[in-house]
Amino acid sequence: MPKVSDSERTLARGREVLRLEAEALAALAGRLGDAFPDACARVQACHGRVVVSGMGKAGLVGQKISATLASTGTPSLFLHPAEALHGDLGRMRPEDLLLALSKSGSTREVVQMVPAVKAIGASVVAICASAESPLGRAADLVLELGEAPEACPLGLAPTVSTTAMLALGDALAMAVLENRDFTREEFARFHPAGSLGKSLMKVAEIMRRGDELPLVASGASLRETLTVMTTTRGRPGAALVVDDAGALLGIFTDGDLRRLAHQGDLPVDRPVDALMAADPRRIDDNMLVGEALHLFRTTHVDQMPVVAADGRTVVGLVDVQDLLEVRL
Repeated sequence: MPKVSDSERTLARGREVLRLEAEALAALAGRLGDAFPDACARVQACHGRVVVSGMGKAGLVGQKISATLASTGTPSLFLHPAEALHGDLGRMRPEDLLLALSKSGSTREVVQMVPAVKAIGASVVAICASAESPLGRAADLVLELGEAPEACPLGLAPTVSTTAMLALGDALAMAVLENRDFTREEFARFHPAGSLGKSLMKVAEIMRRGDELPLVASGASLRETLTVMTTTRGRPGAALVVDDAGALLGIFTDGDLRRLAHQGDLPVDRPVDALMAADPRRIDDNMLVGEALHLFRTTHVDQMPVVAADGRTVVGLVDVQDLLEVRL
């Protein structure tokens, strides 16, 4: 019989772990019942914070679930059960909800927390294998994981159980998010750093305005326009031509200047209206920065005027360099 190589054995083990965890998640999805919408309703109705608690690997999963809840509009914190039993239960209030995690449902510190939490007046939702476990019987509501073998060859290390626990926490958070009609703007408020949060900023937050806005009046000469482009703070590389009411008529850019110079014709005393790009593409000051970036990429321009809700009045300018500085 040919000998199985170490690499083949390792690959087989990896595939087996993934198969077992995928099967457990599929079984969990099929088993999800009325307790799930009830749990979502309790989370949504919570006027305090969803306090997540668990020991060991379940605690690490609990920290992630708590972070997901907090970042999607549900105030939440993680409370270590051992610390809770030694004074940190003072963090809880009657309007809070405890989400207690334990695969076996018999983790001593977690089970001991429940009556103390109920004495405070908070309700308890448990995530554990069985509603008949000590934790399940003590909780107000149970989301059952069911029984499934761990993927560990020894049957000991939490693997399948923690994956199922994490997935169930994600399902809870996402269902609550949808029920609350949580918006992209609210998500951005909780994610101000990183490319994700920055892409959800509004154009109004990054656009050039005030003394950084290169405006020239209709009828100004090219010479006057170049002076504005050169002296405006930040050297934007473009000028926006507006009428007496501040409505956008056109844009003149460094690229336009280079084309004129290449043609050997630099009519510095001609009105810029005859040389500008009339009725240019514009963006709204309420547009998301991520959407503006997509527009810059598809139109291959370096500057775009920003207009107010009326679609005409100039309120700012965005240069492609402004997007680079945001570091999307």
